[in-house]
Amino acid sequence: MRIPAAIVFLSILGLAATGCSTIGPAAPTVSAPATAAMPRPVAGYDWFYHADTAEAQLVFGLEASDDVQMGLSCAAGTGKLDIFAIADAPRDIHLESGGDTERFKASAEPSELHDGSTLTAGAKADLPVFLRFRRLGWMASLHDGRRDMFVAHPTTMANVERFFDFCG
Repeated sequence: MRIPAAIVFLSILGLAATGCSTIGPAAPTVSAPATAAMPRPVAGYDWFYHADTAEAQLVFGLEASDDVQMGLSCAAGTGKLDIFAIADAPRDIHLESGGDTERFKASAEPSELHDGSTLTAGAKADLPVFLRFRRLGWMASLHDGRRDMFVAHPTTMANVERFFDFCG
């Protein structure tokens, strides 16, 4: 199910207004800049880009470690992605970026590096959730009532763009 960005923005704005009531005349409202709601990157965790002539990967995790949360890979120019994610139990991969969401039917295998499963699924690179991720530099995995955020640092935003340019 896709939730239009306008509905998400209005919902957030409504929640913020409810929690910020004042006594007396209403204060003038000023729209917050779009970056105010942007999630913040976590120190050490980032999107890392690796490519050779035939295939590229964009992996979110801790650099130079086996602490990997999720990733995307593709063959050059195909426009098709392979998604992988780490999960406590087998399930679909449910991704969100900037209000666009998409569910992917996943296959599960026991993870060799983590407790739980490694999920894999296929997708087209031009789906709205990936177009939004490409523009914003963050994506979330939605599962078990949680929202795990995967946010690029400003200095590595170009990795996201390079990956999607490579994939076509």
